Amino acid sequence: MAKLNLFIRVCIAVLLVLGIIYVGSLVDFIFTPVISLFNVVMVPLMLAVFFYYLLRPLIDFLSSRKLKRTLAILLVYLVIAVLLLGFTVGVWPSLQSQLLNLVNNMPGVLRAVGEQLSKLENTELLSGLIPENMNLSSQLIGYLNTGFSLATGYVSGLFSFVSNFAIVLFTFPILLFYMLKEGGKFGDKLVSFFPKRYHEEGAGVVAEIDNVMGSFIVGRVLVNLALGVLMYIGFLFIGLPYALLLTLVAVLMNFIPFIGAILSTVPIFIIGLIESPSTAVWSIVVVLVAQQIQDNLVAPYIFGKSMDIHPLTTIILVLAGGDFGGIIGILVIIPVYMMLKIIIVKLYQLFLRKRWDEEEAEPAAPMGPLEPEQVPEA
Repeated sequence: MAKLNLFIRVCIAVLLVLGIIYVGSLVDFIFTPVISLFNVVMVPLMLAVFFYYLLRPLIDFLSSRKLKRTLAILLVYLVIAVLLLGFTVGVWPSLQSQLLNLVNNMPGVLRAVGEQLSKLENTELLSGLIPENMNLSSQLIGYLNTGFSLATGYVSGLFSFVSNFAIVLFTFPILLFYMLKEGGKFGDKLVSFFPKRYHEEGAGVVAEIDNVMGSFIVGRVLVNLALGVLMYIGFLFIGLPYALLLTLVAVLMNFIPFIGAILSTVPIFIIGLIESPSTAVWSIVVVLVAQQIQDNLVAPYIFGKSMDIHPLTTIILVLAGGDFGGIIGILVIIPVYMMLKIIIVKLYQLFLRKRWDEEEAEPAAPMGPLEPEQVPEA
């Protein structure tokens, strides 16, 4: 009975929350300025959080060496500026040349892909598998043209977005500076809003979320860098054109869980097919070998148990994140899921499991004294 009453109270609380959400949707014009402000601040805030967890271990290490935190941050900023300058001078010209060459030669690339596909259609292996009335090469070329047009429009929109919000995006180093300077004070301030009797549990939840977020971001960067090194070496070994550009695309796309690895394989296969079918096959082999090394050797060593998420759960989260928030939703859905998982598990332990255990452990009511006729004989 007690469990039933608790279930009814939980249902009433859920209905009240849904009612509040519904009433809020009726007066959404009140929240429009808040949503607009959130959309403006979201990108620099995401960048600041990402680099905060990425650079915090280095700042903490320098601070432990008796270097003031502000000086440590400025020193790291100086090193990053030097690295960016080196990238601009040493790597960017080659990368820019490959990108411009690929864009300018895209009609020739598509034509070469069509020729290779036509040759493959005439081979004995595929001629028996493809129906006679089906022109595989023309259909694939049409799909590639459509995909290239969509990608071009998306990239143009992305550059337009960045240029329109360039001033906002430049604010993220300032946000990052103060986040690195304050260190763990934000967690203490967040715990101070909790009731005093839950300060210990709140501090534990905040610390666990902080550790998981730090492990996830740093581990993701290290894993992607390892993948990029393996793929670049393999591409150079097989002589794949645009090796640096394709490796950079694969590393960036790999930040998108599950889907990114599949999408990044498409341009690699297409560029390999221009050279020859064997190059296309070997490029896929390089990608598969690099991903297997990443998934089975590098990732378990770096992540350990911090990324204990079932692959099916990852797929569902990515699809839901893409439906709700596009590319931003896909990028943030896994960290948000991990944070919510920690919070929900802690709330369950505090308010549900503990109460249920106490109710089950309640002693039975004591029996009254026996009547004279119920007293057993000696």
